[in-house]
Amino acid sequence: MISIEKFTFNPFQENTYILFDETKECVIIDPGCYQRDEKNNLLNFIKDNKLNPVQLLNTHCHIDHVLGNYLISNNYDLKLAAHKLEAPVLKGSAYWGSQYGINGDLSPEIELFLEEGDQIEFGNSQLEVIFVPGHSPGHIAFINHEQKFIINGDVLFQGSFGRYDLPGGNLKTLSESIQSKLFNLPDDYKVYAGHMSETTIGEEKYSNPILQVPI
Repeated sequence: MISIEKFTFNPFQENTYILFDETKECVIIDPGCYQRDEKNNLLNFIKDNKLNPVQLLNTHCHIDHVLGNYLISNNYDLKLAAHKLEAPVLKGSAYWGSQYGINGDLSPEIELFLEEGDQIEFGNSQLEVIFVPGHSPGHIAFINHEQKFIINGDVLFQGSFGRYDLPGGNLKTLSESIQSKLFNLPDDYKVYAGHMSETTIGEEKYSNPILQVPI
């Protein structure tokens, strides 16, 4: 069974996730740790729980989601996995960080390219990759059907949805990703977002303002 640990990091209040099961193998999704204490919190959780990191994953590569990539890659000798369309986004992340006064460690480049339908395996567990662009051109999300949850980055939020005014964003594409893919999941699937609290597909399917955007 997968356990999910959420950390909220950096000035953007970004949610970082560690997923692990009874084997102690884990995946780290969107490490956004920036300050020294944030980095220590993440590393200490891994150490204290005797976890073995086997995957470094990005849903997308905006600056707030990649600030801890170097830390995780360097400490556990992991290659970064993300969608190929996020490569230019990652390349520009340092510039966008500087606009907000954030100058963190440079993320390693993407070496493992993920596509819709790929399976992420760790321990006895699996995550399915789906392609949900619109907030970012190569945005992906990770679904576990057995436990009915999705780690969806900055696509769908509780009562809201991701920005579309950043480079590579598109409102119609984002609306299509949410309405045609996420809202096709059963209502009881839990949504772990890149910011704010958790929600469910059912809660958002009937009230989220993205429904006002035609697809």
